Amino acid sequence: MRTAVYPGSFDPVTLGHLDIIERSSKIVDKLVVGVLQNSAKNPLFSVEERVTMLKEVTAHLSNVQVVSFDGLLVDFARQCHAAVVVRGLRAITDFEYELQMSQTNRIMCPGLDTIFLTTDLKYAYLSSSIVREVAQYGGDISSFVPAAIAERVLGKFNG
Repeated sequence: MRTAVYPGSFDPVTLGHLDIIERSSKIVDKLVVGVLQNSAKNPLFSVEERVTMLKEVTAHLSNVQVVSFDGLLVDFARQCHAAVVVRGLRAITDFEYELQMSQTNRIMCPGLDTIFLTTDLKYAYLSSSIVREVAQYGGDISSFVPAAIAERVLGKFNG
């Protein structure tokens, strides 16, 4: 069974993330979406909320599991018995950073490969930061995130 991990903060999960999850779930037998707990960041949503939201929007994908993790990605991949890391690319600047990370991971864990998927062009501009910023000022985020997620994001800013 080929298992892959797709790590990220997903704060919040966007349609771009969902596109990568759906496409990569067709490539591997099992996809583990890893929600990173990063104590250095001040997230909009708790890690538990992010895991719950991802489970909801991926419920239609039988081979996708959503869990949280902290620490090194290579340790998480080993824990999941994953041989592959999935990373989404929006622009060339993403590639430079992701290439460096994948090479570092490969040195630390020689059996771990990284697959880069380019995002669908309609999501090439999209990031969780943009979603949070637009929502903070009361903008329409319905084109950026699933409807159930939009309600939660807007709820965080509208109290």
